[in-house]
Amino acid sequence: MFEKLRIKEHMEIADYNGQHVGTVDEVDDDRIKLTRTDSSDGAHHFIPVDQIEKIDDNRIYLKQGTRIPMGAGTN
Repeated sequence: MFEKLRIKEHMEIADYNGQHVGTVDEVDDDRIKLTRTDSSDGAHHFIPVDQIEKIDDNRIYLKQGTRIPMGAGTN
């Protein structure tokens, strides 16, 4: 299990296969807020912290099957 305190601004978020999903803007309660610059619609998107599989160096890996918000992970 990971510690929520290890999640820092500007960390990369990747899906289970290592594909870029977004970049951490901030942690908002139990959700990770993604930066708008990584979205196709220019909006913030959120991923629940309970969908994190692991944190490795400066990269967050999501659990297999995590639903990626529409518009996120386009860059």
